[in-house]
Amino acid sequence: MSSVVIVGAGQAGFQTAASLRMEKFDGSITLIGEEQHLPYQRPPLSKALLAGKQDVDHLPFRPQQFYVDHSIELMLAQRAVSIDRANRRVLLASRTSLDYDFLVLATGARVRQLPAPGVLYLRDIDDSLAIRSRLEQASSVAIVGGGFIGLEVAAVARRMNKNVAVVEAQQRLMSRSVAPVVSEFFLRLHESEGVKIVLNSTAIPPADVTIAGIGVLPNVELAQAAGLDVRAAILVDQCLRTSDPNIFAIGDCAERNGVHLESVQNAADQGKHVAAEIVRGPAKYDAVPWFWTDQFDVKLQMAGISSPRHRTEIQGSVEERKFSVYYFEGERLAAVDSINSPADHVKARKTLQLSREPTG
Repeated sequence: MSSVVIVGAGQAGFQTAASLRMEKFDGSITLIGEEQHLPYQRPPLSKALLAGKQDVDHLPFRPQQFYVDHSIELMLAQRAVSIDRANRRVLLASRTSLDYDFLVLATGARVRQLPAPGVLYLRDIDDSLAIRSRLEQASSVAIVGGGFIGLEVAAVARRMNKNVAVVEAQQRLMSRSVAPVVSEFFLRLHESEGVKIVLNSTAIPPADVTIAGIGVLPNVELAQAAGLDVRAAILVDQCLRTSDPNIFAIGDCAERNGVHLESVQNAADQGKHVAAEIVRGPAKYDAVPWFWTDQFDVKLQMAGISSPRHRTEIQGSVEERKFSVYYFEGERLAAVDSINSPADHVKARKTLQLSREPTG
């Protein structure tokens, strides 16, 4: 009977374990997580949970009984410290060793930190609860970083009637992810809600609470120590396998085709794909990436990966807060950003997926 060991119990790790059973895998599955919590959803951490609109009890993907019913050994508050590739064995900090036929590294990422004391960061349940507690007592909030996390936290804090300032080192908000027209739209949105936005700056204004959202660092140390190919993230091939064919890497810790993606969809889709590969054999992974963010009453949904070199076209009304930005490479559609336009987003995902599938 074959065995699969999954290191990391976030979205990618959980999805792999659950999908293996859906694929009728009848071997042993061990899911290792460093946190004490059952595997849980992360998007609410910067939205509903932070705002006090969702309880911690509603975050887990599945209750404890799910793992019992599906014969998934769930090892929480455990940390993998080394991989013995020659003997296909993982050693935990508790000195427990686990043999595997296939190993899935879903080790995720950790937040980048500022060289400043007292700054709060948002990555897990405990972080979200700590920030919520501090926000309840604060009157002023400084947020370093004008990306998704920073702006989502800013929106929550502003809805709590806090004085909020966002400091972004780049010339525009979410500059790595969206076109200038989308950056400008969100700048105006936040300013209209009373958020102070400061661009081209790293100076942190005085505030009762300072929160930073300045990106993440993939957790590659375990893979690196095992001699796997690593750059900023763990390198994987078209089938999501590392330089060791018995070891996969997925989610926030992995890099494929020079691209490192941080999204729930990417983690979930890659987990499903790896489970199918383990059961059915090697197959190319080629899902269209998509992302979303909720800020105030605006939902931005993104399909594909845009680039500053892409030509853009706008459809809909920016003034009415309902439009989409289409990104083209030559005549080929490369990505679509949709603001309060879910039908456009669904159509974009279908169109982009069809363009990736072989014909004939």
